[in-house]
Amino acid sequence: MLNDTTVENGFEIGLVEKATRLAVVAHEGQKRKVDGLPYIIHPFMVALKLSKYGFSDSVVAAAMTHDVLEDTTCTHEQLKAELGNEVYEIVKAVTNDDSLSWEEKKKKYVETVRNGPEGAKAVAVADKIHNIESLLVAYAEQGPGIWTKFNRGKDQKLWFEKEVLRMLRETWDHPLIDEYEKLLEIENKLD
Repeated sequence: MLNDTTVENGFEIGLVEKATRLAVVAHEGQKRKVDGLPYIIHPFMVALKLSKYGFSDSVVAAAMTHDVLEDTTCTHEQLKAELGNEVYEIVKAVTNDDSLSWEEKKKKYVETVRNGPEGAKAVAVADKIHNIESLLVAYAEQGPGIWTKFNRGKDQKLWFEKEVLRMLRETWDHPLIDEYEKLLEIENKLD
């Protein structure tokens, strides 16, 4: 991924830029399934949302890299070495375990976020918010056929998102949860 991040005269690249560089390289050539746009747009939007709410550089860096363990060749060791343990623990908590069935994977995700660091809740909710925002834009262009792009269709997707919302309501207090709930209500009304 990245080589030495210290350049001449002792200047070191900041954590968010390191994460951005890692994410751009790791997600190179990938596309979003709902709209076909370059995948890197998604982590940028998740990170931007958390930055606007004043989250720490570690949380913003985790948002930039939240899908690298799940969707790229970046290893756990690489992520930890390049961005440190705090970022790694957040990303690990929001990474699906692809060795499980879809339903078990989603149940485990909810529990790992529940038991993970607070930053994991922030990244999870910002991720879900941007996913719904992207879906709403794609739905306006593609209509109900959009649901076929999801592994388990609309009903199971909504079940999972509601489980995430329930867990967040039980464990955390932040305005992002209200934003997520409002978007989930809009999504729920789609055909």
